Amino acid sequence: MGEEIQRNLHGRFLNGLAAAPQGAALRLGGRTVTFEELHELALLWAGSLLHAGVTGPVGVLAEKGVTAYAGLLATLYAGTTVVPLHADFPPDRTARMMSAAGVTAVIADERGARLLPELRERGFYGSVLLPEGGGEGSVAVSAAHTLAEPVAAPADAPAYILFTSGSTGRPKGVTLTHANLTHYFGVLDGRYDFTPGDAFSQTFDLTFDCAIFDLFCAWGAGAPAVPVPPRGHADLPAFLERHQVTVWFSTPSGISLARRLGALRPGALPGLRWSFFAGEALRCQDVEDWIAAAPHATVENLYGPTELTVTIAGHRWSDDSAKLAVNGVVPIGAVHPGHRMLLVTEDGEVTDEEEGELCIAGPQLTPGYLDPRDGEGRFLRHGGHTFYRTGDRVRRLPGDELAYLGRRDAQVQVQGWRVELAEIEHALLAGEDGVAEAAAVGVEGPAGTELVVFYTGRPRPPVELANRLRRTLPHGMVPKRYHHLAELPLNANRKVDRKALAERAGELLSPHN
Repeated sequence: MGEEIQRNLHGRFLNGLAAAPQGAALRLGGRTVTFEELHELALLWAGSLLHAGVTGPVGVLAEKGVTAYAGLLATLYAGTTVVPLHADFPPDRTARMMSAAGVTAVIADERGARLLPELRERGFYGSVLLPEGGGEGSVAVSAAHTLAEPVAAPADAPAYILFTSGSTGRPKGVTLTHANLTHYFGVLDGRYDFTPGDAFSQTFDLTFDCAIFDLFCAWGAGAPAVPVPPRGHADLPAFLERHQVTVWFSTPSGISLARRLGALRPGALPGLRWSFFAGEALRCQDVEDWIAAAPHATVENLYGPTELTVTIAGHRWSDDSAKLAVNGVVPIGAVHPGHRMLLVTEDGEVTDEEEGELCIAGPQLTPGYLDPRDGEGRFLRHGGHTFYRTGDRVRRLPGDELAYLGRRDAQVQVQGWRVELAEIEHALLAGEDGVAEAAAVGVEGPAGTELVVFYTGRPRPPVELANRLRRTLPHGMVPKRYHHLAELPLNANRKVDRKALAERAGELLSPHN
């Protein structure tokens, strides 16, 4: 089984276990969990799941604590698929995700357990493992069921199912296989020098694909992951020093937050060796401010949609980076080895021009969406290969690098959330509060990309519209600004003039208004 397990995502944890069995796998506030402790807990829970007949995808409904991290590892050890869930998501959305993924069991902490009655009402009838307390329908956790070793899954089996925003008004399920992730981490292992002496920040929610980078880069090197709580940002230099964090990874909005909280003083983050940013456009000025605070860190801008397994390109900051930047945005780098790249015109034609929509084929490409309908228009067959259409416009740069120019569709990135604007509009129009038309736009504000909604019909208090959206959308997708118009502006083609709305939104966000 040794060679086969190395083709599995959980084989990375086993590598860390072999390198540092008594080393920290997690630093949770004042508590340290060693690799050996987490391994034994995962074997116990995995065996209990299998004894209860659980062989399908397992939802992990827990905050960042032992239950969440041991739960996702136990799911992999059982040879099945992790479906990360968020306790703050609306129950309707979580129930739809669980149904789409075919979740057969849930591992929940105390907070997650409080949501189970609502999920039962919405059709979840699977098993439940409650490590922090028993309950109706719980999987019995017994030492007698402990696995002797993790189960090895086929390389093409799903390791994770993650959900992204969908233009149809429902989240889209994306499958990532062990093979996808094996290639991904093989690239990263050749690119970075992580060791058991490192410690990795864990800023991303477990429902974000970048959390996979955090955890399995750390665990593969025999190093700990360190979840960063909200209070950790309040005095980031002290938090990173206390937990000996050497590897930082966040959205670029993390730089803005650190700046506002006074954490970017010159030399304030001396312990960082590596700093990674992804999920939004990274600006050169932000990198320069970060490097002033973290002078010993190598900075990389990482890029990639979930459909291409976490990240698919990266640019390492150097003295020449600002010269390559377009509109002050750091390049996204070269596509990972083993992949093919095409640029496509707005008409869908493959082009030799320097700019176009980025399309990528290769071993990190997802086998598809849970609902095949979600793939309509997202994939391109060319030269015998299937390419994913990222929707991102890029420009070719010297050295096979790429510059990010913006989106070609109605999708934006907001603090790492991938938001289909149509999903916000769909949720508003689905209500009975007098909204006749709705158009959402994303514009750059002082704190990064902000969502602004324009609507027609009966004027409503903004808090009422926001509360309606919170019943169906995650917190990060709910706009803070709503503006009533007598009618939405139209362009020459009699379509909603989103450019005019974006300009109006920019005016509204101006500090002079």
